[in-house]
Formats: sequence, structure tokens, C-alpha cells
Amino acid sequence: MYVADSRANAKSTTAGTTGTPARVSAVVAPTVFALGAVSLITDVSSEMVTAVLPLYLVTGLGLSPLGFGLLDGIYNGFSALVRLAGGHLADRGGGRHKWVAGIGYAVSAACKPLLLLAHTLTPIGLILAADRTGKGLRTAPRDALISLSSTPENRGRAFGVHRAMDTAGALLGPLVAFLILRATVDGYDAVFTVSFCVAVVGVLVLVLFVPGGRAWAPTPAPTPSSRPTLRAAFALLARRDLRRITICALLLGLATVSDSFVYLLLQRRLGVPDRWFALLPLGTAAAFLLLAVPLGRLADRVGRWRIFLSGHGALLTAYALLLTSWHGTALPYAVLLLHGGFYAATDGVLMAAASDSVPEELRSSGLALVQTGQAAARFVCSLGFGAAWTLWGDRTALMASAAALTLCAVFALTLRPGRSSVLEPAR
Repeated sequence: MYVADSRANAKSTTAGTTGTPARVSAVVAPTVFALGAVSLITDVSSEMVTAVLPLYLVTGLGLSPLGFGLLDGIYNGFSALVRLAGGHLADRGGGRHKWVAGIGYAVSAACKPLLLLAHTLTPIGLILAADRTGKGLRTAPRDALISLSSTPENRGRAFGVHRAMDTAGALLGPLVAFLILRATVDGYDAVFTVSFCVAVVGVLVLVLFVPGGRAWAPTPAPTPSSRPTLRAAFALLARRDLRRITICALLLGLATVSDSFVYLLLQRRLGVPDRWFALLPLGTAAAFLLLAVPLGRLADRVGRWRIFLSGHGALLTAYALLLTSWHGTALPYAVLLLHGGFYAATDGVLMAAASDSVPEELRSSGLALVQTGQAAARFVCSLGFGAAWTLWGDRTALMASAAALTLCAVFALTLRPGRSSVLEPAR
């Protein structure tokens, strides 16, 4: 598929002068659209749960901010423990990225109905850990497929298209959860059940429509003696640009407050009724959806590092707004717009940037290194923020996070990758 996609790209580039659809196909491979469809459906499922989980745990089960911080850290950071394994298995399998990703999607789908049976901290934590294990297995192989089916010049746009489709699911998920909560008596149980059914559909779409085997691969399948090893994967950190990207992603992740805490802070500031809480993620998702492709294209033109750091500037501005005394009706719109802009400028852009510092035969492993550092850092941030909120209050915890993000961003400015990296504008 990689070769076929590249040829299709070359042909459609010539035809691209006749209309917009041709231009889109010229830079975005069919594999990207197929994976985008899988992510869209899967995100409908996962975001249904994510939208109601903070309220379910804090209000429904009565967890403290510290307890919620622990579970939220597990939910967002546990995948760090298995991302390297997922990336290594995909590379070592000789082009089995699709099947490693498929196992990850299936594991996450199987966890959804188990939430119906869990009502205390320990079993919920174990289920969320298993769910994030699935996410950890699938993320690097999926992003490697996107990277390998794109050219360096349009990689930012390809990731932008995928993230836009992914975010369309994130936009629909909370809306579906909101409608279910309003229409049913046992709202949370109904949300978890429907989420499972949707997740199964996502797995089926992956199996049926995403190319498998070695159809996409540009190089021959590795022999047993030449298969990538974990040692070779970690040796990638000897590459200056990849090492700097990984360090920056880790440091900035240490000061990135999780989405759930942002929504809880907004609810407390504005007194949002519980029944409307599930709609707050819609603002972030809508901004992400609208900005992912434009910022991906801009990153290809002006440099991915600039866009990546600008995204963290948007997040810092959102923190500042939450810390002000402003209670105007525009506050939630401004915060959620900046929050979605942060993800649009960083999520796919970071993977596009890292891809160019990693050889094709270790693409999954290299991306997993970056993702692991970032996920582990966000796990620590969730624990720390939950503890700070419990001890000193939400305002002090957010002030500390804003100060840490400022320091980490300044350090990242000094640690920027070299000009040889495709983080710089494409020539």
C-alpha cells in the first residue's frame, strides 16, 4: 500500500490542478482515510466513556480529587508501559502493524462492558489500566502506518487529516453520551453498553478495510537475523533530533493538566449543572476538528517545531483564563477553543516531526519512544495535580501547573532540534 499510495500521490499531483478533490488525494493516502475511519468510530466509543467518567467517579462514586487523579493518571498514562512493546512487535513482525493495532483496539473494546460491574476504586483502576493497555498497543503501529504511507513533505497534513477524523469521533462521543443520559434511567450503564457496541464496529472496520500484511511496506520483510530489536529501538535516542524531541515531549507533558481536570475546573468556575457536563468536551473536539488540518498544513510550511510550541502557548493562555476572576459567558468558549487548538497544534504535528528522525524499519518503535515519554509524564502530572488539588485547592494546583508549563516551554525553545530535522520548513 505504501508503494501504491505513493504512485497514486504522484499521479494525482498532476491531476490536482483540475479541482480540490484531486489535490486532497494528491497528498493524503487511502490508508490514512481508512485509519481515520477506524479512529473516528473508536473515538465515538471511548469519548462516550471519557465524557461521563469524571462526573461518574467524583459525583456518582464520591471519589476525592486525589483518587480521581490516580484513576485519571492510569487512564491517560498507563499506556506508556506498553507503547514500546506495541511498537516493537509491529516492527519485528515485518509489517504486521495492522494486526498489532487490531489487538489493541479489541482489548479496549472488551473493557467497556466491564465498567458495568465495577463500583470501587480498585476494579475500576484495573479496567482502565487494561483499556489503556489496548491504546498503548495500537497507537504507535497506527501512527507508523500513517507515516509510512505519506511523504516527508505532506506528513503534517496526513496526520492532520487523521486527527481531524479522529476528533470527529471525539465530537460525536460526548453528544451521544449526553443524549443517552437524558433518555435513559440507568444512564451510565447505558453509556457503557452502547460504547462497547460502537467499539466492536471500529474493530470490524479495521479488519475489513485497512490494508494488512506487507502491502504498504517499501522494504522487504526482515529475516530472523535482521529483525529489529529493543536494543536497536532504544539506540534511536542516540539520534540528536529524536532525543531532543523526546525530552521536550516529556517535559511539556509534566505540566499538561489532563482534559478531565480542565472540564472539572470549568464546571466549578461556571456552576455547570451535572446534566450538561458531558457536553464540555464538545468544545475541545470542535476546535480540534476545525484546526487539525490547517495547522498540519501550516506545520509543513513554516516548521513543525514552531507550531508545536505555539500549541503549548495556547494551553498556557487557557490556564491563565481559568485563573482570572472573569466569569463572562465567553469564558468556556475561549478556554475550550484554546484547549482544542493546543491538541491540533501538537498531537499529529509531534508524530509528523518525530517520523523524520526514525528509519522506516524502526518507525513504530521510534514513535513509541516519544509517545512513551509523553504518556508517562502526563501520568505523573495527573497524580501531582490531583494531590495538589486535594491539599491546597484547585486554584493553587493550576497556578503551579501554569508556572511549570512556562518553564518547560522556555527550556524547549533552547533545546529545539537541528535544522536538518523536518521540524524545519520543507524545502
